Amino acid sequence: MFNRPVLATSALLALLWLLPGCGSSHHTAYITTPLNNGVAAFRVDNHTGKLNPLPGSPFQGGLSPVAIVVHPSDKFVYVANGGGNDISLFKIQNTFGLIEVLPRTPARLNPSSLAMDPAGKFLFVTNSGSNNVSVFSIDGTSGALSEITGSPYAVGFNPIFVTVSPSGKFLYVANSAGNTISAFTIGSSGTLTEIPGSPYVLTSSPLAQSAGPNWIAIDPTEKFLYVANLLSSNISGFTIDSNTGALTIVNGAPFNAGTSPSSLAFGPTGQFLYVANLTSNGITPFALDTKGVPTKITSTDYPTGANPSFIVLDVTKTYLLVGSRGGNSIGTFSINSSSGQLVPLATTSIGSSPTSLSALK
Repeated sequence: MFNRPVLATSALLALLWLLPGCGSSHHTAYITTPLNNGVAAFRVDNHTGKLNPLPGSPFQGGLSPVAIVVHPSDKFVYVANGGGNDISLFKIQNTFGLIEVLPRTPARLNPSSLAMDPAGKFLFVTNSGSNNVSVFSIDGTSGALSEITGSPYAVGFNPIFVTVSPSGKFLYVANSAGNTISAFTIGSSGTLTEIPGSPYVLTSSPLAQSAGPNWIAIDPTEKFLYVANLLSSNISGFTIDSNTGALTIVNGAPFNAGTSPSSLAFGPTGQFLYVANLTSNGITPFALDTKGVPTKITSTDYPTGANPSFIVLDVTKTYLLVGSRGGNSIGTFSINSSSGQLVPLATTSIGSSPTSLSALK
């Protein structure tokens, strides 16, 4: 007879998370929480959408972290620190925890959002206080950032959000106080060349109500680009020229959403578009036709926590994750792939106000 060693339950569960095949039932999401200068980390159940906090979370970083992006290699996390005017690099540990690599990389004034090309070669940063976009090359081994020659690039007034098209060819910037969208092609070395016709104006005259573009989403097929207009409570839609990246307004745009739309996300196929509304505390769901014209799926919005500030499609492409700034929480909704309708699954308190989310594949 011999005694078989028995692992403690907590240790066994931790081991199962890391074993090949077992980890496929969960993935890890990282969330910026600027009020405590932290990055919260959660394991997301791929079957239920429930978020469970990771030991050691939140991980401390720079001053007032506002935006986050995970590198495609799943080795590095980058965070824009709005109060520190710099970028933090974190290495992802085997336990999915984060360790910051110092020193931080200087940005310009008030970095507000981050985007990365699909290959993970370049990091793009909007600097809302200095009205420009910084471009950094990424060392694939260390994750270190190096600002490219020619950076930063001038954009409109108060750039608040940046995104890269799925193909990695184009970059678009929402200029909140300028009521415009700046558009660029991305060169092989990360250089930006403004597209003819850019910036695209979201109001027809100086006397029109300010739109306040706050967020940009591009469908997976790169046919359509939509903008959440925070101040005018509507969304603007554009078609994208696949060769040049130029934008053409969708017929009938802008389209009414809820009150103060703060962000938006396409569903997995691009057939459906979801808009989070900051002050009416709900998600407006749309179906898009072949020309990009949206029609509301339901007569009423789906309720969220207080002041939803972002909405993202989960990496499993089956859930929407909604960060509620006033509710200090993340809401999880499943997507009906046929009808586009949503089902609320879980609301997870994260203890502080969230501003952005990015996840491991």
